[in-house]
Amino acid sequence: MGKVEKYKTIVKAIIGEISHIRTKQRFDLKTQIILDDEHGHYLMYKNGWCGERRIYGCFLHLDIDENGKVWVNHDGTDLLVAQMLQDKGIPKKDIVLGFHAPIMRQDTDFAVA
Repeated sequence: MGKVEKYKTIVKAIIGEISHIRTKQRFDLKTQIILDDEHGHYLMYKNGWCGERRIYGCFLHLDIDENGKVWVNHDGTDLLVAQMLQDKGIPKKDIVLGFHAPIMRQDTDFAVA
């Protein structure tokens, strides 16, 4: 298994773990998962109602590019997804914190791009 395929497997495993946590909420919210293996896009949305208030939005967006970089474009969880990626075997040099501006990324141990 190549690096990109390995990383896709890891990302999907992490999303599976998070989805089990997210389904235990007290409101009428559903977690929707979008897995696009062909293009390397992985998203999690919350969708539902809290009383009369509509809740909808992406709370996790990960991409894996053709070079094997895992982009954390949005992490709206309190789970430190970048750390979860490392714990599953993806080195910091292959993780891009895409929610930070490129100039800020150079001051971390993570990949710049």
